[in-house]
Amino acid sequence: MRIGVMLSDVLRSLFRKPVTRLYPFDRVEAPERLRGKLVWDPARCTGCQLCVKDCPSEAIELLIIDRAAKRFVLHYHPDRCTFCKQCEINCRFNCLNLTGDWELSELDKEQFSIYYGQDEDVQRVQAGPNGSAASA
Repeated sequence: MRIGVMLSDVLRSLFRKPVTRLYPFDRVEAPERLRGKLVWDPARCTGCQLCVKDCPSEAIELLIIDRAAKRFVLHYHPDRCTFCKQCEINCRFNCLNLTGDWELSELDKEQFSIYYGQDEDVQRVQAGPNGSAASA
């Protein structure tokens, strides 16, 4: 590259506004069809586990507490999820939805293990089979 061309580019850049945004302070709305975090509606779920079978990244686990009483716990791993929407497409009962929540960065690894379900069922699953806290 010639020095004259490079110098003209530098001088032109000195008088322009920056192209980048100051992200946390200058936010842009997410696109309408953006695929973000998965949410689960336990009232509609029947425990068929099609979502688990069709997830290519194994980001979903459906733990069945009592199928007759429709008591399930969904364990979701957003750090594994590829946001492909395959689980939502194949769910016959529309109990899974990908939201527009795209800010999923965390400093703590524990935040990448989300349990959906009734509180007592989630605590029972997290306690593990022998009553001690299960590791995620």
